[in-house]
Amino acid sequence: MNNLPLEDNIKKHIRSIPNFPKPGIDFKDITPLLREGRLMKKVADYFSDIYSGKEIDAVMAAEARGFIFGSVLAFDLNVGFVPLRKPGKLPYKTIKQEFNLEYGKDAFEIHEDAIRQGEKILIVDDVIATGGTAEAAARLVEKLGGDVVGFAFLIELSKLNGRDKIKQYRVESLVKY
Repeated sequence: MNNLPLEDNIKKHIRSIPNFPKPGIDFKDITPLLREGRLMKKVADYFSDIYSGKEIDAVMAAEARGFIFGSVLAFDLNVGFVPLRKPGKLPYKTIKQEFNLEYGKDAFEIHEDAIRQGEKILIVDDVIATGGTAEAAARLVEKLGGDVVGFAFLIELSKLNGRDKIKQYRVESLVKY
């Protein structure tokens, strides 16, 4: 590992893939970062330090890359993990929230008993772009009676202003483009 500041070191391990998954999109590929165990630990420690000591009952994360960071953070914080899945992937009764993406529409589902009334939920994902997925996640937490403690994102695509959709919550991102 080198002596670069954490944000610069992470950026060094994220590659840009132009025109993926559609023309005009500059996809941020985190797979090189995932291969760096010590750097991944530093990412987990960064968010654990921010949210440690806060009242949190569970971490909720979106499939698939959000699961990587969300489950690690839930482990570090010693709380439960709640998966957000694409429609049709969960086996029990679900509720659904649709949202707009930078390049289309999608939806999340969550088990209807995944969050109990009054539980404090930290929402984690790898990227915040337009804010659609983050806003949908918050709506699902609140539909089930939970409270959003905040958000943790590895990457923030600042020019897309996704933070504006969730400005009423605490939002932490480690790397900004």
